[in-house]
Amino acid sequence: MVIFDCNGVLVDSEPLATAIVSQEFMRAGFALTPDIVARYFTGRRHADMFAEVEIAAGRKLPADFPAIVAAATLRRFRAELRATRHVGHALTWIRGPKCVASSSSLDRIRVSLESTDLIRYFEPNLFSAGDVPAGKPAPDLFLHVAARMKVEPRDCVVVEDSPVGVAAGVAAGMKVIGFVGGSHAGSQLGNSLRTAGARAVISDMRALKGTIIDLRGW
Repeated sequence: MVIFDCNGVLVDSEPLATAIVSQEFMRAGFALTPDIVARYFTGRRHADMFAEVEIAAGRKLPADFPAIVAAATLRRFRAELRATRHVGHALTWIRGPKCVASSSSLDRIRVSLESTDLIRYFEPNLFSAGDVPAGKPAPDLFLHVAARMKVEPRDCVVVEDSPVGVAAGVAAGMKVIGFVGGSHAGSQLGNSLRTAGARAVISDMRALKGTIIDLRGW
């Protein structure tokens, strides 16, 4: 089974998502730039990010802040989100079960995939970290997916674009491929993914099938 992260892997969402979150933080009186959001919270659940910001700032976010961010994100995604280059090619040629395991809410996963015409490759196998006790880098989400899909973790390949996502896949006992082809990927991302435990790193989705075959030893 191949397990895909959504943001930054299937859809080129990270610059857009960090800009939205940063804008809402600023409106609420919390000085978090897009660069700060990206540096500290890429791949993390919104709930975990909000909790850490409150602790660091020593004050609470507005009670409706999560709902405001969620609504703004879905609105912008429907209008502006694009699929990662060549991801349709990769998904067409990868045989066997595929699913999505993301730190995002299920609503955001679904809107992301529907807006980019990728939902057909995965429905109904969409999984959110909101359904498990601990988000990435904990292995909870990936172990949950393996259990639900009735696949042993050692037989799973994960495709991730963040160090916390790679660490979660490794902790779950899965083989992890790092992806650095998103528009948010800096020059050091590949090294960070390898340090976190990625077995291979690719920058083009057209290389994914061959990389999976190499990892599985077929």
